[in-house]
This record gives sequence, C-alpha cells and structure tokens, in this order.
Amino acid sequence: MKIIGIQSSPNENGLTSRLAKAVLKGAESAGAEVELIHLNELNIGHCKACEEGWGTCRTEGRCAQPDDFQALRDRINAVDAIVFSTPVYFGDLSESAKRFLDRWRRVEVGKRNESLLRGKRAIGISSAGGSGGGVISALQNLEGYLRWFQFNIYDLVPVTRRNSEYRLKMLEEAGKNLLTQG
Repeated sequence: MKIIGIQSSPNENGLTSRLAKAVLKGAESAGAEVELIHLNELNIGHCKACEEGWGTCRTEGRCAQPDDFQALRDRINAVDAIVFSTPVYFGDLSESAKRFLDRWRRVEVGKRNESLLRGKRAIGISSAGGSGGGVISALQNLEGYLRWFQFNIYDLVPVTRRNSEYRLKMLEEAGKNLLTQG
C-alpha cells in the first residue's frame, strides 16, 4: 500500500506539516509505503485556461503547462490513499493548495468516469494557528474538492493550536487504520 501526503504550508516544520507527517508515521508503522510532498517546493503555476479554458485538460486529461503539476498528479494517481493538509489563510485553503486543486480539478473534468481517483481513501486536514478562526470553512472547501475528485473520505480533521497535541495522536492512529478499515 502506498500513501502520499501533501502539505501546502511554506513552513516545512510547522503545524500543517507535522499533521501530515503524523498520518504518514502511523501508516508507515502499519506497513505502508509513504511519501510527503511539500507543495510549496514545487513549481506549480495557476491555471492559464488554455484554448478558451478547455485545452488538453479536457481533450486529453492532462495539463499542457511545463511545470511540476502533471508529475505530481501522476504520483498521486499511482498511490492507494492521499493525505492533504493545508493551513488556513484568511478563512480558506492556502494559496498553493487552491492553485494546485483548481488545476487538478480542471484536468479531471473530461475523464471523470474513468478517474483513477475514484474510491481512493483520503484524509483532509485544515490547521489554523492563533485563534483558530476559519478552520471549519477551509476544511469544508477542501472536502468539496476531495468529493469532486470522487475520493472515499476517511476523515476530515480541523486542527487548531489548542487541540493539536491530541489531534496529532489521533492522526497517527488514523494513519495506522487508513487502508485497513472500511
């Protein structure tokens, strides 16, 4: 079993990253092969809406932009489960998360019936520092993307600095069970 974690915070050692790592640690202890992607390290630009908005994304199910997007998408298509962890910025997903998810959605639209994502497990995590404001609305937005991609959502976890210690333990346990429980 393979699980990929994507964390979209520029802080590789911050709360958002630690949350994704907790799930991957649990999954790895249960025998899964894991990989963590720091989205902000990749060169992924915004959607350019090629050919009046429906270029190769619609006709071929792939993005024509020469950056890291398509390679990451191919890596995700090859795994059994995904963990997506985003910080909350202004009550929403991080900018890098939105940029990636919007492009990903566009390339999936023409091939939804044959989607390699359908039925794969997913855990969505939103993490907010400070007061924790916006953690639920960001998580709802992430859930919308995951459902649109046809993932089987295993869990959606809102995290604040105040609840992070016990959520980290819970996420590690979720990682252990991610691929074994129905």
